Amino acid sequence: MTTPVMIAPDWSKEFKLMCDASDYSVGAVLGLRQDKKFHAIYYVSKVLNEAQMNYATTEKEMLAIVFALKKFRPYLVGSKVVIFTYHAAIKHLLTKPNSKPRHRILLRQEFDIVIKDKKGFENVVADQLSRLKNAEVTKEEPEVR
Repeated sequence: MTTPVMIAPDWSKEFKLMCDASDYSVGAVLGLRQDKKFHAIYYVSKVLNEAQMNYATTEKEMLAIVFALKKFRPYLVGSKVVIFTYHAAIKHLLTKPNSKPRHRILLRQEFDIVIKDKKGFENVVADQLSRLKNAEVTKEEPEVR
């Protein structure tokens, strides 16, 4: 790791938002490129509730994006944002007329976004945030007798 680990936002550049979802949590990193290197501005993750854990993979990936956009909204409104996600179907979900309206509306309402596919091994930081082990969440429930 080299300095700077985290940097202040530069609104003259386009923001990069890396998102990922696992079975039990979502994670995202907001950053930008400087000197051909990605630098993080902000990290965020959250544990999914029981209902969200039952979502299909596409829904979880969309949840990660929506969660990140809400968290980082003060940084992103009025700025160009490139969103990287492991799930390529998200790009097409927004253009399909039969996709859920809440997805299209939430993402297109306030943000100038472009969604790009990035494999998990290339999206390392967001991938790690969505897979952090939390003993309270990931432990098996004790047997009830």
